[in-house]
Amino acid sequence: MKHFFTFLLIAVLCSCRQEKKYHDEQKVAVESIQSDKLMDILKFQQKLNAEFKDPETSPLPDRFRADFETLDFFEADTAFVIEADFIRTPEALPFSMPTTTDRISTEVLYGIAKFNLKGKVYELEVYQTPELIAQEKYKDYLFLPFTDATNGMETYGGGRYLDLRIPKGNKIVLDFNKAYNPYCAYNKKYSCPLVPSVNNIDSRIVAGVKDFVKK
Repeated sequence: MKHFFTFLLIAVLCSCRQEKKYHDEQKVAVESIQSDKLMDILKFQQKLNAEFKDPETSPLPDRFRADFETLDFFEADTAFVIEADFIRTPEALPFSMPTTTDRISTEVLYGIAKFNLKGKVYELEVYQTPELIAQEKYKDYLFLPFTDATNGMETYGGGRYLDLRIPKGNKIVLDFNKAYNPYCAYNKKYSCPLVPSVNNIDSRIVAGVKDFVKK
């Protein structure tokens, strides 16, 4: 009987060690995924800053670009990297989207991104621009403009944009850490599509680019 209890104790200890190892492996996997997401966000910020510094690609007037160092970003937060259901709308017809100028932007409703954020379900319209898809580098480009509860305080009053790519399946990743301001937030000479009212998020999206403060 003594040997039986000794064997049982060893079996339990081994089982606990295996379970701990399993949980350790899970933790490492989760941390690795989080690290990859954060690195992706950092690369986005670096690329955007480089574009704003470059006189060939910057929307900033020279007087602001001369001393430009970095845009103001919210702290990267992987909680705002959201996998949404993607519902395609193949029967949608082109329509005219108003802009900040007299120009009209032609867009097509390509699909609906449906997701849960802080216990509430949102459905945002995702658009495709016929003028762009003729270009090779934009053939799978999608455009998601949105407003949220930070607009006019921490972020640009007119809302922000997300650039997306056509997914292969019925899911699409919305990384709000990559939300950026339309160019007209920096320079009035640009014509920017206005965010449709259906794409309002009545919650604070504290991720991505903050408002531009002219100094």
